[in-house]
Amino acid sequence: MIEHIVSMVSRFVPRHQLHRFAGTILKIVGVFYLGNKFTDPISGKSYRKLLPYGRIVSRKNALAPHSMSLERHRLIWLYLKERTDFFTEKNRVLHIAPEYCFIKRFAKLPNIDYVTADLNSPWAKIKLDIQDMPLPDNSFDVILCNHVLEHVPDDAKAMSELYRVMKPFGFGIFQIPINTSLNQTLEDKTINTPALRELHYGQRDHLRLYGQDYPQKLRDAGFIVTEDNFVNSLPKELVTRYALPTSETIYLCVKPG
Repeated sequence: MIEHIVSMVSRFVPRHQLHRFAGTILKIVGVFYLGNKFTDPISGKSYRKLLPYGRIVSRKNALAPHSMSLERHRLIWLYLKERTDFFTEKNRVLHIAPEYCFIKRFAKLPNIDYVTADLNSPWAKIKLDIQDMPLPDNSFDVILCNHVLEHVPDDAKAMSELYRVMKPFGFGIFQIPINTSLNQTLEDKTINTPALRELHYGQRDHLRLYGQDYPQKLRDAGFIVTEDNFVNSLPKELVTRYALPTSETIYLCVKPG
């Protein structure tokens, strides 16, 4: 029953509204899921199973209750630890549409100046439109912007803005839902209702479905893009234990100097 409710709520309730109440509820639910089969590397808590999550097709063992992390969040956390200086060097960080699982943990890091921003998020310190950010040029060492661009009317303008506010030699991680069987991003103005968007794009509030051309779109904005299959470098037992997405590529975007 709990799993069915979580699946249905995740489908129909917008993320910024879901965030307002889900954290407290899931911490209570999480007590009943504690065990030894899965471990959330973000919170350090272990579970006998994780909650399902998904808009159309519900993914099993996806959502860790206490941190509210999904597969991609756990992968990004490990990537930042293993492949970047995020946790060790002094960095000014811009986090667009900040995820619940990261906010308090990143805010406590003594080495970073942490700025959260979004148009709707109840947790964002700065309210802004990513297509026209009231932020100075070259002002952030690191930018995190995950599962945002598919919601933005003009994603090319948003990518240009991300490039503008990033410092030279800075880096960003800009993950999106992607269908790698598509050569080109699917974006059609006649797909203009929640039902049609869910059918064609996978979610009721998505404005496109990215294809294999996604990294080139980022390169067109000026970034040097590394397509890192980081998950494949990890031991299989850890991929299973952390419930990581086995086919997700990390898109590391660097602004040249």
